[in-house]
Amino acid sequence: MTNNPYDSTGRDPLEEFLKKLQEQGFDPSAMNGAAGFDADALKNMGIPLDPSMLSGIFAQVNSMMNAQPNDDPVNWDMAKQHARQVLTMGEDPSVTSTQVGAVRDAAALADLWLDPVTVFERPSFGVEAWAKAEWVENSFATWKDIAGPVAEEVSAAMTSSIQQQMPEDMVGMLGGGNLFAGLGGMMFGMQMGQAIGKLAEEVVSSTDIGIPLAQGRSALLPSGIAAFGEGLEIPAQEVMLYLAVREAALIRLHKTNPWLREDIIDLITRFSRGIRVDIERMQQAANDIDFDPSNPEAMMDAFAGDIFKPQLTEDQQLALDRLETLLALIEGWVSLITEQATKNLPMAPQLAETMARRRATGGPAEHAFSQLVGLELRPRKMREALAFWRHYEENHGFEARDQLWEGPETLPTGEDLDDPAGFTSRRALLNASEDEFDAALEKLLAGGYDEPSEGTDSKDKE
Repeated sequence: MTNNPYDSTGRDPLEEFLKKLQEQGFDPSAMNGAAGFDADALKNMGIPLDPSMLSGIFAQVNSMMNAQPNDDPVNWDMAKQHARQVLTMGEDPSVTSTQVGAVRDAAALADLWLDPVTVFERPSFGVEAWAKAEWVENSFATWKDIAGPVAEEVSAAMTSSIQQQMPEDMVGMLGGGNLFAGLGGMMFGMQMGQAIGKLAEEVVSSTDIGIPLAQGRSALLPSGIAAFGEGLEIPAQEVMLYLAVREAALIRLHKTNPWLREDIIDLITRFSRGIRVDIERMQQAANDIDFDPSNPEAMMDAFAGDIFKPQLTEDQQLALDRLETLLALIEGWVSLITEQATKNLPMAPQLAETMARRRATGGPAEHAFSQLVGLELRPRKMREALAFWRHYEENHGFEARDQLWEGPETLPTGEDLDDPAGFTSRRALLNASEDEFDAALEKLLAGGYDEPSEGTDSKDKE
């Protein structure tokens, strides 16, 4: 999708729009501030959008859109800049040499502990120590991959909705609606910058949302780890070691199975195709908040919340269900692996409980996907995923457990998480030969599966 701020004739639609307004006696200079702005003038011209909203955004739209690359649905420079501004409101100390050494030592021990409990091998790269700003910088390319499909649909949906509600003559004055082509992506970029900045305040590693945010790299954040351990009365080195094991496990999982990251992004893309923008709710947001035209953050605040939250279509719900299950399976597997690898860590059970509470109340993964795609991760799914991996390993061994990650078709579904014991028989039936399938079907139709097992009489069956 291309967000071109000019129409097919090469004219700036904002300039053309203001020119038309001036021809009808309207003073465009009044749009640089609230003073002198005649709201009735726009109403009388048939513009369905609330003038108070236009007065706040027109002063910013032209410069923001012109600064945005024509082939990108989001002003990513603005998003990154805003994320950094969020960080400046708090503390972000530089990583010390002592912290770098502590991270290196914890990562080395974590790998030693993981080797016996998983078939996935160590990566070829080491673990780095990052400050919050480094996390923002190094993870930003992945955020673009994750948020890009959603932002593109938001921008397209907003443009389409505005065009449908405007009178045809006004659409022409706006150059066919091109003035607003980048507005949705611009606001989405500001929201993403806010979300990324806030996430940087609480993440502890490069995989804290369930996928590696810096491909080919791994990192721990000493400041985030210190915040995680506050109030736990657990030695700091134990907290770092526990989180280093989780980081190393996730890195091994994704490095061995690169399809995971691709599948997650594909599901987000599939979801984004059904996004629709509620213009009436946008107008209501504009009425409820006093705009400061010189402050772009005011626009972001006005359109924050659930302005872009969709009414789910059937296909979107299917995509979200699959995404939720996949993320739950990742978290459940990592929790089990970490539990097994940290048996010699005295406070590991307390740290596992702290991590579970963090997920249940909303950690970085929950916040990121909630703001991005409206996905509310359910703790129940994560608990069931952990129970599934534990049950499968007890019956088949850890090598078979890890082999289930070979592809999406070999992983359990959400229904399988509800019945771990039946997963093996259902999967065997799917992989059965034609003769085996026919025999199983014949037995089922004959009531063979209802026969009492050995040692069980008919009375027990009843």
